[in-house]
Amino acid sequence: MKPHHIWSHCDIATCLPDASSGYGLIRDGALVIQGDKVAWVGPRSQLPEIYQGPASVHHDAQGTLMTPGLIDCHTHLVYGGQRANEFELRLKGASYEEVARAGGGIVATVRATREADEASLAAQSARRLSALLKEGVTTVEIKSGYGLAFEHEAKCLRVARALGEQYPVTVRTTFLGAHAVPPEFAGRSDDYIDAVVAMMPALVQQGLVDAVDAFCDGIGFSPAQTERVFAQAKRLGLPVKLHAEQLSDSDGAALAARYQALSCDHLEWLSERGSQAMAAAGTVAVLLPGAFYFLRETRLPPVALLRAHQVPMAISTDCNPGSSPCTSLLLMLNMACTLFRLTPEEALQGVTRNAARALGLADRGTLVAGQRADVVLWDVQSPAELCYAIGANPRRQTLVGGVAVQV
Repeated sequence: MKPHHIWSHCDIATCLPDASSGYGLIRDGALVIQGDKVAWVGPRSQLPEIYQGPASVHHDAQGTLMTPGLIDCHTHLVYGGQRANEFELRLKGASYEEVARAGGGIVATVRATREADEASLAAQSARRLSALLKEGVTTVEIKSGYGLAFEHEAKCLRVARALGEQYPVTVRTTFLGAHAVPPEFAGRSDDYIDAVVAMMPALVQQGLVDAVDAFCDGIGFSPAQTERVFAQAKRLGLPVKLHAEQLSDSDGAALAARYQALSCDHLEWLSERGSQAMAAAGTVAVLLPGAFYFLRETRLPPVALLRAHQVPMAISTDCNPGSSPCTSLLLMLNMACTLFRLTPEEALQGVTRNAARALGLADRGTLVAGQRADVVLWDVQSPAELCYAIGANPRRQTLVGGVAVQV
């Protein structure tokens, strides 16, 4: 039998809400790990006798705060190139159309991603992933969507899978073929949706897809086109997610809820009807403050509405080259509080238990017996400090599946 590893001299934010807070905070706690699972968690004074014998391995957490490993549940982390020149053009007054005519916009990223071979794409993406891991991320979702052709979508998903094998992190892959219309299908969005639907069986057969996403909005795809993608996902047994109500109310959230979507993401224009539908379906609202900030948006997601209907809220970086070139989930915690007025308790749950739910993962996101032992030790006195300090990184140690890792 594997020995028990006991971590003590720490406070523990289990992220299971209790009567006093949403942190589920245990002062002077102890955490017992056996194998890759949490075996017991509670006050150190109540540590069961079975764990106190010489066969247990004791670790001094040195007064740190323990939380579940952080989960970045919405990223486009695998892509080629960058778009800093377009950022500069916009700040000098260029319109979106002018940037596009100059070769910018998503077409620029599609071109750079298609031109990159797997090795260079992996190298670029690994740098972004490494930045997330240094801030305590132990699970990350990576979407495709910058290949927009079978060969290149498959390439991006293979890179994402390989990153999960090479680094101490769980990677969940999401097929986002319905992200934008590629140049070769200009003016033929229905034909492109036919191509997206046709790509999916082979990608699934190759083991490259954990979920399916789409961009349902005026500059993306219509609800009818999105439903064709979702119907194919359902036939293939895949859960769905949706970029919904970012720029307008397309009623995408209600559509996604009909398909029991894991999450709807962005949601600045979410309606009462959409919020009610999400609540009934158990769909998570993923809020993306980085994109809101970078695009200088002014319409806030309806947090009060989500609270009123008890829709769980997750937070993510939305790491992508065009609207959120961000690799700091800790910064997103701060922005979720300052821009969206979430409480620090809500924000921390948004990168732990609710983020796990947004990925359909029931084995992580909280620190309770039976859960996967993905744990972060932080040099802070209270959980609110993780949301409070701008640009700080107080991570001391990360455990992935109970094992201390170097990141």
